This record gives sequence, structure tokens and C-alpha cells, in this order.
Amino acid sequence: MNAGFRIGSHHYFHNACRPDTVRARNTNKTEFIMATTPRTRYPTALITLHWLTLALMSGVYALIELHDLLPKGSDARALVKAWHETLGVTVFAVVLARLPLRLVLGVPPALANTPRWQHQLASAMHWALYGLLIAAPLLGYLSLNAKGTPVPFFGLQMPAFIGPDRTLMRQIKEIHETVGTMGYWLIGLHAGAALAHHYLMHDDTLRRMGLSRPTPAALTSTPGMHRSTP
Repeated sequence: MNAGFRIGSHHYFHNACRPDTVRARNTNKTEFIMATTPRTRYPTALITLHWLTLALMSGVYALIELHDLLPKGSDARALVKAWHETLGVTVFAVVLARLPLRLVLGVPPALANTPRWQHQLASAMHWALYGLLIAAPLLGYLSLNAKGTPVPFFGLQMPAFIGPDRTLMRQIKEIHETVGTMGYWLIGLHAGAALAHHYLMHDDTLRRMGLSRPTPAALTSTPGMHRSTP
């Protein structure tokens, strides 16, 4: 009995130490950790589209400011306006990709110890920004339709959804400019809040969007990905 036990133990130890057995055990352990550890970063696709949206919106606002500085009737002014409109349509296209991806991929849950009011305020800000990113390009697009001007988009012929109407064009343009002005405040508040979290509160709000890896202390209250939070 003792000899058999020793022989069996030897074979068990030998099998347990085989490289393929160790690799399989490590793989299973990694899969278990990945399945049970809360995800603290946004999915890579959403991070990429977020920073792409920021770059596009920076270009949109910079171009319209430059447009107002250039002489009226100049070729440079017309070119800058055309690129402003092209980037605006691009922003709309990117947002149309972001929203379904956000629902499919989900977003990480709120950081631990985040007050409920802060989470609700951040959620409202996100929805307001999405509203801006949809409304501003759409209004600009419709104002060009109402003006009877083709919508520039990298040489493509974009469809017109409404016919020429000068009165309607002026109304839509006024709303478009008002929404654009509101965008300065929304984007500024969003950026200011992110910087405040990073430099004053010293949490991982900004890091979760890809600037750097979150710290181990950035544990969330609920494991997994949340799909309903904007």
C-alpha cells in the first residue's frame, strides 16, 4: 500500500509539473481572473473614437474661427468653410458609429466612492455632448440644403433632405450657431471636469479613457461592463 501510494504520488507530481499542464493551469487562472476582475478602462474602440471626435471637433471650431478672420469673398475663406462643413459631416458619421458600439461593448462602472450626484451629473453631461455632436452637424447640413448649396464631403455627392428656402435657411443657421456656441461651454466643462478629477481628486477618471493605465486602487463597485450607462 505504501509503495503504491508513493508510486501514484510520484506520477501525479510528475504530471502536474509537465510544461503543458503548467501552461494549461496558468491559462485557466488568467481566464478566471479576466472573468472576475472588474474592467476599469473603456474598450479600445470607444477610446479611439473619443479622441478622434475631440480632434475633429477641435478642427471644426478652429476652422470656423479662422473663417471669420479671413476676408469675405476670398478663396481662402471659402476653402476654410468647406473644410469646416466636411469635418462637421465626419463628426456626425463618427457619432453614428460610437453610439451603437457603446451599447454593444458597454462602459466600465463608476469608480468606487464616487458620489451619486457626480455620477448623475457626468451622465447628463455625456448625453448633452452626444446631443451637441448630433444636432450641430445635422443643423449645418440642413442649412446648406435650405441654401441650395451642395454639402462637401471628400468629393462625394451628398443628398439634400430639404429644398431651397432662404427663410428656413436663416432660421436653421441661427439655431446651428446657437448650438455651436453652447458647444464651447459643454466641451470646456467636460474637459475641465476631467482635469479636475485627474489633478485635484487624483482618481482614474481620465486614465480610463486611455491616457495611461488605471492604478490598482481604481476598483469599481460592480464587476463587468455596464451597458446602460452613457
